[in-house]
Amino acid sequence: MSSQEAITTTMIDAVLCDELLQEIFLRLPSSSLSAVSLVSTRWLRLLRSSLTSLCLREATAATLPPLAHFLSHCPHLSSLSLTTAAASSADPLLLPPAGPCPHPRPLRFFPSPPSLSSLLFLSTSCPHLSSLSISLSRPVSFHFLSSFPSLKHLSFAFTGGNNSAAAFIGNPDRDLHLDTLSLSGVHPRDYGLVSLWRNTKTLKKLKLESCNSVGDNASFSAFLKAVAGLQEVELRSCRSICFVVLMNLSENCVSLNSLLVYDGADKEGLLQFLSQSRCNMRNLNFRLPLDLDNSHLIAISRNFKGLLSLRLQSCCLVDGEGLVAVARGMGDNLEELGLINCDVVEKQTGLLTTLGQSLKRLRKLDLSYNVMLVDIGFVSMLLSCNHLRELKLRGCRKLSDAALVSMLKSCGHLESVDIRDCGGIGAGAVELFVLNSLRLRGLQVEASKVSGVARAGASKLFIEVLD
Repeated sequence: MSSQEAITTTMIDAVLCDELLQEIFLRLPSSSLSAVSLVSTRWLRLLRSSLTSLCLREATAATLPPLAHFLSHCPHLSSLSLTTAAASSADPLLLPPAGPCPHPRPLRFFPSPPSLSSLLFLSTSCPHLSSLSISLSRPVSFHFLSSFPSLKHLSFAFTGGNNSAAAFIGNPDRDLHLDTLSLSGVHPRDYGLVSLWRNTKTLKKLKLESCNSVGDNASFSAFLKAVAGLQEVELRSCRSICFVVLMNLSENCVSLNSLLVYDGADKEGLLQFLSQSRCNMRNLNFRLPLDLDNSHLIAISRNFKGLLSLRLQSCCLVDGEGLVAVARGMGDNLEELGLINCDVVEKQTGLLTTLGQSLKRLRKLDLSYNVMLVDIGFVSMLLSCNHLRELKLRGCRKLSDAALVSMLKSCGHLESVDIRDCGGIGAGAVELFVLNSLRLRGLQVEASKVSGVARAGASKLFIEVLD
C-alpha cells in the first residue's frame, strides 16, 4: 500500500463507524472482498463479522483444522457450505473446538460422509442450525438428529453399503419439527426409514431424488396420513416409486398444492392422481418426455380449476388438444405457463394465438429453448397477453428484432425478460427495448448486445442487465 493510500484509509477509518463500514462491505461484489481483507486489521475483523454466507470448496485434511477457529470470528454467519475434495480422508465436521459458532443456519456437506461424532460436535458448536444437508453411508444411525433442536430443513443423500433390513439403525429420541425433508438414493430394503416417517409430523415439503423405494410402504402411508400440512412434493428420477407416492398423496393429502415430477413417472398412476386427487392444486411442474400426454392435460383441466402455474418441459407427447383444454378450462385463473423445449409450440400453427386468447391473466410466460419458434406465432400470442410481468425466451434462436418490438408495444407491464441465446435479436432492438420499457427491472442478454447507450439508460432507470 502506498503512503497516499494509507493516508486515505486512515481518513476513512476516522470518519466511518464499524456499522457503516460493514454495510458498505455487504454491498460490495464478492470479487472485491479479498482486497478489502488486506487493507487493515480492522477491515479484516469487520469483514469477517459481517459475513452472512460462506462457501468453501475442495477442502482437504490440511485446510480443515483451522476452520473452527475461522468460524469463531464470523458471529453472523447464516449459511455455510463445505465441500471436501473427493480424495480427502478427513472427517469434514470433526473440527477442533475453538469457540461456538452460534448463528449458522444452513450447512451443506458433500461428498464425504461425516462421522457420528463429528455430527454431535456440530450440534454443540452450532446449536441454532436450522438446515442440514449431508451424505450418509450405510449403516446409519438417526440418534444424532435429537441433538439439533432447531432443524427445519433436512437433506440426506445415502451412499455405499449393501441393501439391508438393518441399513438404518436407531430412532430420533423426539419428534422432528421439520418443514422440509429431502432424501436421495433410498434403496428397496432401507426399512429403517420408518423412524423418520414416524417422527416427522409437521412436514410442509417432501423431496425424493433417485429413490427406488420409500423404505416401508405401510410406514410411508401412515406418515402421509399423520402429516396434516404437506403442501409440496418433488419426485426426481423416481419412476419405480412414483405410483406408490402418487396414490398415497391422492388418498391422504388434501393440503397438497404443488407437485413436481421430473424424469420418469408411472403414466397410469399419474393419470389416476390428476383425475382423482381432492387437493386444491396451485402448481404443477412436469419434465416427462415420454410419460405425459393429452389425457393428463385433460384431467388437469377438469380437476384443478384453481391451478395458477403449469410448467411443462420436454413433453414430446403433448399436442394442441391437451393445451387448449387446459387454457379453456382454467383461463380465468392461470397466471404462469411454461412450455420449455416442447415441440408442439413450433409445430402446431395457431396454437400460441389460441392460448393467448384464452389465458388473459397470464403474468409469467416461459417459452425457452423452442429453437424453431418464429415471430408470427409468438407475436400473435402477445397481442392478447397484455399483463405479462415476466417473459423467458432463452434459446429461441429464430426470433428476430420484430419479437422485441412487439413485446414493447403489447406488454407494457414487463419487469423481467430473458433473451439470452436469441441469435436473431440484435443490439439495436435491445437498445430500443431498454430505453422504452417503463417498468423493466431485469434483463438477461449477452454483453455484446448491450450498447453504451443502452447500458447508460439501464443505469438511469435502475434496470439490472445480467450479461
